[in-house]
Formats: sequence, C-alpha cells, structure tokens
Amino acid sequence: MSKLIIENRTKGLNDYQCLAYVEKVISEGRVSNNDKQYCYLTAFEKVGGKMIMVATDLNKNSDRFVIYDDH
Repeated sequence: MSKLIIENRTKGLNDYQCLAYVEKVISEGRVSNNDKQYCYLTAFEKVGGKMIMVATDLNKNSDRFVIYDDH
C-alpha cells in the first residue's frame, strides 16, 4: 500500500471536497512520467467559473497532491 499526502491550499474547500478531486485524479491512473506518476496538473472548473487545480509529485515513498484554487 502506498502513502498519500494531500495538501489543501484553497480558500474554502473542505477535506471531503479535496478528497473528491484527488479521487478523480487517481481514477485516471498513472499517466505522467512514463506511467509512474499521476497527472502532473489536472484542472477542474467549479460552479461559478472558479478553477480548481490538483498538482502531483512523486516522492520516494508517497504520492503528494496539492489542491489550489484561483482565488
């Protein structure tokens, strides 16, 4: 089992909402870095035109997800 690190850098998304965005990225599979890493950057349009971005990084023992919004 791998370790996941999730960092919420948004202004207003709660933990449950962040997990939903991370789940969408994970469901697409490892598509970056020769299929070793989840998509480097995935953008989602939120209600009202606001954008949510999920950036990923592959560490030695974990996958890291950072969630941003366009505040």
